Amino acid sequence: MEKRYEAHAYVLDFLPHGRPGFRATGRAGYRAGALIQCVGEEFFTLLEALVKEGLMLKPNDRVYVGKDSREEVTYIIGRVGFDELTAAAKAELPSVVSRIVLNREKWFVNFFNTARAITPRMHALELVPGIGKKYMWQVINQRERKAFESFDDLQKRTELPNPVKLVTKRVLEELEGDSKYRLFTRVH
Repeated sequence: MEKRYEAHAYVLDFLPHGRPGFRATGRAGYRAGALIQCVGEEFFTLLEALVKEGLMLKPNDRVYVGKDSREEVTYIIGRVGFDELTAAAKAELPSVVSRIVLNREKWFVNFFNTARAITPRMHALELVPGIGKKYMWQVINQRERKAFESFDDLQKRTELPNPVKLVTKRVLEELEGDSKYRLFTRVH
């Protein structure tokens, strides 16, 4: 399987003096400096990265974290778990995830158009908080008539309350490690 990396990420927290106890994390040898904690745009990967000297970043800034030359980031330190995020990063995460979900509306609407059963008794749609059997069947029946075109279309035709909020909640559950199945994130 081809290894795929995040190309862009959104800043959750900017730590101008690095993370307290940073050297104690087993990642010794990197110079202390400004750090960001961020979440990837495609796989919702939680990352830590060193920021180029003299740069100030703020939550919600979109930065390039891909393999090519980077403007804001010197080095990707690596993936971090939800529990390694700062309190500020955890507080910022829901609004940033919601923004990513909105920016990637087509992709998430396609999920509602194509989601299938995961086991004989469980459908992928039911893993989204707020979707039980009733909404699951409304989504399936409506998408058989005509594919959904937007979150608004999905909401109007199925009466599903706020799809963006529901998807955001699911992504957060997956990032917090509360899920056996992953619909939208990768294991870190």
